[in-house]
Amino acid sequence: MVIILTVLAYFCILLVLSRFTSKRANNDAFYRANRRSPWYMVAFGMVGASISGVTFVSVPGMVEGIGMTYMQTCLGFIVGYFVVAFVLLPVYYRLNLTTIYTYLKDRLGIRSYKTGASFFLLSKMAGAAVRFYVVCIILQRFVLDAVGVPFPVTVVAMVLLIWLYTHRAGIKTLVWTDSFQTLCMFVALVLIIIQVINMLDMTIPQAITAIAHDSHSRIFVFDDWLSKQNFWKQFLSGIFIVIVMTGLDQDMMQKNMTCKTLRDAQKDMCSYGFAFVPANLLFLSLGVLLMMLAQRQGISLPALPDELLPMFAATGRLGEAVVIFFTIGIVAASFSSADSALTALTTSYCVDIRGRGEDEALRKRAHLMVAIVFIVFILLFKVINSTSVIDAIYIMCSYTYGPLLGLFAFGLLTKRRVCDRWTPYIAVASPLICFAIDELASLAGYQFGYELLMLNGLLTFVGLWISGLKISEK
Repeated sequence: MVIILTVLAYFCILLVLSRFTSKRANNDAFYRANRRSPWYMVAFGMVGASISGVTFVSVPGMVEGIGMTYMQTCLGFIVGYFVVAFVLLPVYYRLNLTTIYTYLKDRLGIRSYKTGASFFLLSKMAGAAVRFYVVCIILQRFVLDAVGVPFPVTVVAMVLLIWLYTHRAGIKTLVWTDSFQTLCMFVALVLIIIQVINMLDMTIPQAITAIAHDSHSRIFVFDDWLSKQNFWKQFLSGIFIVIVMTGLDQDMMQKNMTCKTLRDAQKDMCSYGFAFVPANLLFLSLGVLLMMLAQRQGISLPALPDELLPMFAATGRLGEAVVIFFTIGIVAASFSSADSALTALTTSYCVDIRGRGEDEALRKRAHLMVAIVFIVFILLFKVINSTSVIDAIYIMCSYTYGPLLGLFAFGLLTKRRVCDRWTPYIAVASPLICFAIDELASLAGYQFGYELLMLNGLLTFVGLWISGLKISEK
């Protein structure tokens, strides 16, 4: 009951913020917030939107299997954000885009444009559904099962709450609600860490020393080239994950393009890029501390790493206050990623697929339709999920975002034309070839990690190059 009341109270605050920000809202406010957002608000809110409920639950559990090696990927994120800020953002601002995929129409052709937008819709819908699945399944498992609420009802209710505060002003509302949600998430994280440290009878300096000397605190792996945790695999993958999942993602870029000027957008991008390192270090440190606490109390670690934090925080083992902190944190993280995803999907569908961005009636219908499809994806993921949630997202990213990487790389790095009618086939073939290569490599003893994303983009790039040979010869 405490968790349910906490969620309802939190939602009421979001609804109040939505009411204040949605006055006289129109399509331009929904899509671009009238290009008047303060860059520091966008930057702070983007931290929460990028972290999501997946990070809140999965990252602390990572330390059990791979230590703190995820930090190698986070270091790559910083470089990736600088590439987005100084390579991609200038292009988007110069062309005054509403959706970033419009660039593909002018550079490569209408089919390339529709292909890019379609891959985004598929990728974002699947990825956002995975992220939001986390909060729904935890609320279900630890609270709602006990009172007999079916999982589909949980999903519908949660998505409906998000639709209610986003359907009027879209991105204009999200700039402010995401900042509030980021604040709630980090306050909750810090308070949980402090409580765990107190239960270990440590001071903060003692906890830092204990984490540094723990066997699970290893960050760098340089000695095993076959390992998925090898530094260069993780670091380079981190760069490309950000370029694709932020720079080529309408969801993430839509908020950045609400800043008043390009310079403001670049400041916001670089600021929250640096914030990822300390943020993820906190989550990983919490994981190490929780494993120490489990050992001290003689508690067996859960079979699934994603359940490490919920096992303590959602069951009352850390006290009733932590149950509230945990609920606020995970709901804040999950809402801040799901609400922007629904808005971006609506924008891309109306502008890119239907070509009717000015139609307000269509936008309202589309927003409701996207929410319904989002519910369906979440329910499907519950059926098929069989791996760590965060790995599942990046596996899907490697296959579905790869063609976007290839399309934009070809457009930005070359001046060649393409055979536009071939582009959809190339974009579908590249992930299939990647899958086959991955399977063959595993038989030979090599394990692909997140670098599969780079291979996928390269295959798309080569395919586009070949398609343009005959045109170039004319």
